[in-house]
Amino acid sequence: MTSFNFGGLACRVIGPETASVTCVLLHGFGAPGDDLVSLGDHLGGDTRYVFPAAPLAPPEMYGGRAWWMIDIMALQTGARRDRSGEIPDGLAPARTAVLAALDAIQARYAIPDDRLVLGGFSQGAMLSLDVALHRDRPLAGLALMSGTLIAEPEWTPRMPKLAGLPIVMSHGRADPLLPFAISETLRDKLVAAGAQVTWQPFNGGHEIPGAVLAALGTLLTQLPPKA
Repeated sequence: MTSFNFGGLACRVIGPETASVTCVLLHGFGAPGDDLVSLGDHLGGDTRYVFPAAPLAPPEMYGGRAWWMIDIMALQTGARRDRSGEIPDGLAPARTAVLAALDAIQARYAIPDDRLVLGGFSQGAMLSLDVALHRDRPLAGLALMSGTLIAEPEWTPRMPKLAGLPIVMSHGRADPLLPFAISETLRDKLVAAGAQVTWQPFNGGHEIPGAVLAALGTLLTQLPPKA
Protein backbone atom coordinates (compact mmCIF):
# COMPACT_ATOMS: atom_id res chain seq x y z
CA MET A 1 0.00 0.00 0.00
CA THR A 2 1.29 3.44 -0.94
CA SER A 3 0.15 6.96 -0.09
CA PHE A 4 -0.33 9.88 -2.46
CA ASN A 5 -1.92 13.31 -2.50
CA PHE A 6 -4.37 13.54 -5.37
CA GLY A 7 -6.01 16.91 -5.94
CA GLY A 8 -5.44 17.88 -2.31
CA LEU A 9 -6.83 14.64 -0.81
CA ALA A 10 -4.61 12.16 1.01
CA CYS A 11 -5.13 8.76 -0.62
CA ARG A 12 -4.12 5.17 0.03
CA VAL A 13 -3.48 3.06 -3.07
CA ILE A 14 -3.27 -0.72 -3.38
CA GLY A 15 -3.13 -3.05 -6.36
CA PRO A 16 -0.94 -3.64 -9.43
CA GLU A 17 0.88 -0.65 -10.89
CA THR A 18 -0.31 -1.72 -14.35
CA ALA A 19 -3.89 -2.59 -13.33
CA SER A 20 -6.44 -2.47 -16.14
CA VAL A 21 -9.21 -1.03 -13.91
CA THR A 22 -9.09 1.63 -11.20
CA CYS A 23 -11.74 1.75 -8.47
CA VAL A 24 -11.93 4.82 -6.22
CA LEU A 25 -13.88 4.20 -2.99
CA LEU A 26 -15.10 6.95 -0.65
CA HIS A 27 -15.58 6.19 3.06
CA GLY A 28 -18.54 7.18 5.19
CA PHE A 29 -19.00 9.89 7.81
CA GLY A 30 -16.78 9.51 10.86
CA ALA A 31 -14.62 6.77 9.35
CA PRO A 32 -10.85 7.02 8.88
CA GLY A 33 -9.45 7.50 5.41
CA ASP A 34 -8.30 3.88 5.23
CA ASP A 35 -11.63 2.46 6.42
CA LEU A 36 -12.41 0.66 3.14
CA VAL A 37 -8.91 -0.61 2.36
CA SER A 38 -9.89 -4.10 3.48
CA LEU A 39 -12.47 -4.19 0.67
CA GLY A 40 -9.71 -3.82 -1.89
CA ASP A 41 -7.67 -6.49 -0.13
CA HIS A 42 -10.69 -8.81 -0.31
CA LEU A 43 -11.59 -8.09 -3.93
CA GLY A 44 -8.08 -8.09 -5.39
CA GLY A 45 -7.90 -8.87 -9.11
CA ASP A 46 -6.39 -6.76 -11.86
CA THR A 47 -7.69 -3.61 -10.19
CA ARG A 48 -6.04 -0.63 -8.57
CA TYR A 49 -7.98 0.64 -5.53
CA VAL A 50 -7.71 4.23 -4.35
CA PHE A 51 -9.07 5.35 -0.98
CA PRO A 52 -9.24 9.13 -0.49
CA ALA A 53 -9.56 10.56 3.01
CA ALA A 54 -12.26 13.20 3.40
CA PRO A 55 -10.94 16.69 4.14
CA LEU A 56 -13.03 17.50 7.24
CA ALA A 57 -12.61 16.38 10.85
CA PRO A 58 -15.91 15.85 12.74
CA PRO A 59 -16.10 16.61 16.45
CA GLU A 60 -13.76 14.42 18.48
CA MET A 61 -16.62 12.32 19.86
CA TYR A 62 -17.21 10.93 16.35
CA GLY A 63 -13.60 10.71 15.15
CA GLY A 64 -12.53 9.88 11.63
CA ARG A 65 -13.18 12.15 8.67
CA ALA A 66 -16.19 13.64 6.90
CA TRP A 67 -17.08 14.83 3.40
CA TRP A 68 -19.55 17.28 4.93
CA MET A 69 -20.92 17.71 8.43
CA ILE A 70 -24.16 16.03 9.44
CA ASP A 71 -26.34 15.90 12.54
CA ILE A 72 -25.47 12.37 13.61
CA MET A 73 -27.71 12.55 16.66
CA ALA A 74 -30.72 13.27 14.43
CA LEU A 75 -29.83 10.23 12.35
CA GLN A 76 -29.49 7.99 15.36
CA THR A 77 -32.82 9.09 16.81
CA GLY A 78 -34.63 8.70 13.51
CA ALA A 79 -35.34 12.41 13.07
CA ARG A 80 -35.45 13.79 9.51
CA ARG A 81 -34.84 10.36 8.04
CA ASP A 82 -36.08 11.44 4.61
CA ARG A 83 -33.31 13.75 3.43
CA SER A 84 -34.24 13.71 -0.27
CA GLY A 85 -34.86 17.45 -0.51
CA GLU A 86 -31.75 18.37 1.47
CA ILE A 87 -28.70 19.85 -0.27
CA PRO A 88 -25.94 19.77 2.36
CA ASP A 89 -23.88 22.95 2.71
CA GLY A 90 -20.67 21.00 2.20
CA LEU A 91 -21.77 18.93 -0.79
CA ALA A 92 -20.42 21.24 -3.50
CA PRO A 93 -16.94 21.62 -1.93
CA ALA A 94 -16.74 17.85 -1.42
CA ARG A 95 -17.71 17.29 -5.05
CA THR A 96 -15.02 19.73 -6.22
CA ALA A 97 -12.40 17.94 -4.13
CA VAL A 98 -13.28 14.49 -5.48
CA LEU A 99 -13.45 15.72 -9.08
CA ALA A 100 -9.95 17.17 -8.68
CA ALA A 101 -8.73 13.92 -7.13
CA LEU A 102 -10.17 11.86 -9.99
CA ASP A 103 -8.43 14.07 -12.54
CA ALA A 104 -5.13 13.71 -10.69
CA ILE A 105 -5.51 9.93 -10.37
CA GLN A 106 -6.26 9.59 -14.06
CA ALA A 107 -3.25 11.73 -14.96
CA ARG A 108 -0.92 9.81 -12.63
CA TYR A 109 -1.82 6.37 -14.00
CA ALA A 110 -3.00 7.30 -17.55
CA ILE A 111 -6.49 5.91 -16.85
CA PRO A 112 -9.15 6.32 -19.55
CA ASP A 113 -12.68 7.14 -18.43
CA ASP A 114 -13.93 3.68 -19.43
CA ARG A 115 -11.59 2.05 -16.88
CA LEU A 116 -12.49 4.24 -13.90
CA VAL A 117 -15.10 3.11 -11.34
CA LEU A 118 -16.22 5.32 -8.46
CA GLY A 119 -18.09 4.23 -5.37
CA GLY A 120 -18.51 4.58 -1.68
CA PHE A 121 -20.31 3.67 1.50
CA SER A 122 -23.03 5.77 3.19
CA GLN A 123 -21.99 9.43 2.88
CA GLY A 124 -19.35 8.28 0.41
CA ALA A 125 -22.05 6.66 -1.72
CA MET A 126 -24.08 9.89 -1.79
CA LEU A 127 -21.01 11.85 -2.82
CA SER A 128 -20.08 9.29 -5.49
CA LEU A 129 -23.46 9.67 -7.15
CA ASP A 130 -23.31 13.46 -6.89
CA VAL A 131 -19.88 13.46 -8.56
CA ALA A 132 -21.07 11.18 -11.36
CA LEU A 133 -24.06 13.43 -12.00
CA HIS A 134 -21.92 16.58 -12.21
CA ARG A 135 -18.83 15.19 -13.96
CA ASP A 136 -18.45 16.30 -17.57
CA ARG A 137 -17.16 12.86 -18.62
CA PRO A 138 -18.75 9.44 -17.99
CA LEU A 139 -17.37 6.86 -15.60
CA ALA A 140 -17.11 3.14 -16.26
CA GLY A 141 -19.32 2.28 -13.29
CA LEU A 142 -20.66 3.27 -9.88
CA ALA A 143 -20.92 1.43 -6.56
CA LEU A 144 -23.50 2.93 -4.19
CA MET A 145 -23.40 1.05 -0.89
CA SER A 146 -25.93 2.02 1.79
CA GLY A 147 -26.43 5.57 0.56
CA THR A 148 -29.64 7.55 0.28
CA LEU A 149 -31.42 10.12 -1.86
CA ILE A 150 -30.39 13.71 -1.20
CA ALA A 151 -30.28 16.86 -3.35
CA GLU A 152 -33.29 15.62 -5.33
CA PRO A 153 -33.91 19.00 -7.02
CA GLU A 154 -30.34 18.90 -8.41
CA TRP A 155 -29.98 15.17 -8.99
CA THR A 156 -33.20 14.26 -10.78
CA PRO A 157 -32.73 16.51 -13.85
CA ARG A 158 -29.19 15.17 -14.28
CA MET A 159 -29.99 11.47 -14.01
CA PRO A 160 -30.53 10.83 -17.75
CA LYS A 161 -26.80 11.37 -18.28
CA LEU A 162 -26.27 8.05 -16.42
CA ALA A 163 -28.23 6.08 -19.04
CA GLY A 164 -26.41 2.84 -19.76
CA LEU A 165 -24.01 3.21 -16.82
CA PRO A 166 -23.48 0.02 -14.76
CA ILE A 167 -24.36 0.72 -11.12
CA VAL A 168 -24.14 -1.68 -8.18
CA MET A 169 -26.48 -0.46 -5.47
CA SER A 170 -27.02 -2.05 -2.07
CA HIS A 171 -28.96 -1.39 1.12
CA GLY A 172 -29.88 -3.24 4.30
CA ARG A 173 -33.55 -3.79 4.97
CA ALA A 174 -32.92 -3.09 8.68
CA ASP A 175 -30.67 -0.04 8.21
CA PRO A 176 -31.24 2.10 11.35
CA LEU A 177 -29.72 5.27 9.86
CA LEU A 178 -30.81 5.55 6.23
CA PRO A 179 -34.23 4.11 5.33
CA PHE A 180 -34.39 1.15 2.99
CA ALA A 181 -37.53 2.54 1.31
CA ILE A 182 -35.79 5.76 0.27
CA SER A 183 -32.94 3.75 -1.22
CA GLU A 184 -35.57 1.90 -3.25
CA THR A 185 -36.88 5.26 -4.44
CA LEU A 186 -33.41 6.27 -5.55
CA ARG A 187 -32.98 2.94 -7.32
CA ASP A 188 -36.25 3.44 -9.18
CA LYS A 189 -35.19 6.91 -10.30
CA LEU A 190 -31.89 5.61 -11.64
CA VAL A 191 -33.58 2.73 -13.46
CA ALA A 192 -36.13 5.11 -14.97
CA ALA A 193 -33.25 7.27 -16.20
CA GLY A 194 -31.76 4.28 -18.05
CA ALA A 195 -28.93 3.27 -15.72
CA GLN A 196 -28.06 -0.44 -15.61
CA VAL A 197 -28.67 -0.98 -11.90
CA THR A 198 -27.72 -4.19 -10.14
CA TRP A 199 -29.81 -4.01 -6.96
CA GLN A 200 -28.41 -5.89 -3.98
CA PRO A 201 -30.71 -5.66 -0.94
CA PHE A 202 -29.80 -7.66 2.15
CA ASN A 203 -31.20 -8.59 5.54
CA GLY A 204 -28.95 -6.43 7.65
CA GLY A 205 -28.20 -2.92 8.82
CA HIS A 206 -25.75 -0.20 7.84
CA GLU A 207 -22.98 -2.42 6.56
CA ILE A 208 -21.28 -4.07 3.57
CA PRO A 209 -21.94 -7.83 3.54
CA GLY A 210 -20.23 -10.38 1.35
CA ALA A 211 -22.96 -10.43 -1.29
CA VAL A 212 -22.41 -6.72 -1.93
CA LEU A 213 -18.67 -7.24 -2.34
CA ALA A 214 -19.39 -10.05 -4.77
CA ALA A 215 -21.61 -7.74 -6.83
CA LEU A 216 -18.90 -5.07 -6.87
CA GLY A 217 -16.32 -7.66 -7.88
CA THR A 218 -18.54 -8.72 -10.76
CA LEU A 219 -18.85 -5.11 -11.93
CA LEU A 220 -15.08 -4.68 -11.91
CA THR A 221 -14.39 -7.90 -13.81
CA GLN A 222 -17.14 -7.50 -16.39
CA LEU A 223 -16.10 -4.12 -17.79
CA PRO A 224 -15.37 -4.24 -21.54
CA PRO A 225 -11.82 -5.38 -22.38
CA LYS A 226 -9.17 -2.69 -22.28
CA ALA A 227 -8.54 -1.20 -25.71
